[in-house]
Amino acid sequence: MNSMERDPADDRPEPERLEEKETLVIGCGNVLIGDDGFGPAFIKHLAERGGVPESVGLLDAGTGVRKVLFDLALSERRPRRIIVVDAIDVGRRPGEVFEIDLEGIPAVKSDDFSMHQLPTSNLLKELREECGVEVRVAAVQVESIPPEVKAGLSKPVAAAMGKAAELVLEMIACPLTL
Repeated sequence: MNSMERDPADDRPEPERLEEKETLVIGCGNVLIGDDGFGPAFIKHLAERGGVPESVGLLDAGTGVRKVLFDLALSERRPRRIIVVDAIDVGRRPGEVFEIDLEGIPAVKSDDFSMHQLPTSNLLKELREECGVEVRVAAVQVESIPPEVKAGLSKPVAAAMGKAAELVLEMIACPLTL
């Protein structure tokens, strides 16, 4: 077979088996809705920064976090810890990074693709309570969520990448609680 007949997919590495990782860090959000794209941008930042233990998988779930969580809930194998990274609006200073408890996730967010909608919150609670998975949420306060398509993070949210990486790496280093 000559190079013109070779399938480029043959050169791709096998995808990571994320369900077999001890910890899975999931970035969620819509990159076309301003600061809501923090989660996917964070996963890229953390992968490029390096220093993530081999036992940790990184996943940019984009707007498909519900499917990922549903698949994990039904799977026989799953990570022992899931860390969700997302941008939310809870009235803090724009760019502030913090951990939020599952019960503290706002029920309503202006973005229809939000991980904060009830089905996703329920899936996270199901993973924690029924599947024995430790679930933690690292959040950044948005500056704003635009009412129309507008890609790119605001300056304060983009500047929060390093602080978010510190928080997530601290979460990864903590002993598992479940």
